[in-house]
Amino acid sequence: MLTAKQHELIRFIQTRLEETGISPSFEEMKEALDLKSKSGVHRLISALEERGFIRRLPNRARALEVLKTPEEAVSSPRARNAASAGVPSAANDLVGAAVAARAPEPANDVLEIPLHGRIAAGAPIEAIEGQSSLPVPAALLGPGDHYALEVSGDSMIEAGIFDGDYALIRRTDTARDGEIVVALVDNEEATLKFLRRENGRVRLDPANASYEAQIYNPTQVQVQGKLAGLLRRYH
Repeated sequence: MLTAKQHELIRFIQTRLEETGISPSFEEMKEALDLKSKSGVHRLISALEERGFIRRLPNRARALEVLKTPEEAVSSPRARNAASAGVPSAANDLVGAAVAARAPEPANDVLEIPLHGRIAAGAPIEAIEGQSSLPVPAALLGPGDHYALEVSGDSMIEAGIFDGDYALIRRTDTARDGEIVVALVDNEEATLKFLRRENGRVRLDPANASYEAQIYNPTQVQVQGKLAGLLRRYH
């Protein structure tokens, strides 16, 4: 079931697509829903995307497609059967025609995500949460809630992650083997490493031959997010 704001946003997106063939910008959505920041828009879009109401078209920061409306989610069995048989709804026909009639234009939408500080030994993520924010192009972020960390040190340079880079992290407490994660060890120190599991232990692997892997009991390690992207500033 959608919240009032989610319902309002999907209606606004659909109306704009029907009128112009172009999905609204984050700024336009923020103003239409009377939200304080674009981060709120990003959270609403991510929630709608995860629930299957909309999808982002690849490689286009401003391209959104409405897959179903709230009414279609609770439609009659006959309508659901038609959908499962591949019969498109009138609303989807209209939206699809509008998108096809005019290709979405690129946009430089920027989101402000929390910048928690430098990821270094000795400080849990929670201890430095909310210090400041970092402007990030919306195209770099997929679904979910994100935060940023400034990388300290050279333990991940062979993975292309350098001292001073900004790691864009998607919040999650689970990850697959081989993914780069933010791991909180013993509730005391946070580190950015490859996650691997073997023989009932958790191994945090660096990407630098000068450093050794760190091996812990599963109860010692808490995943706080996984790497979604990087920002690098050149001076």
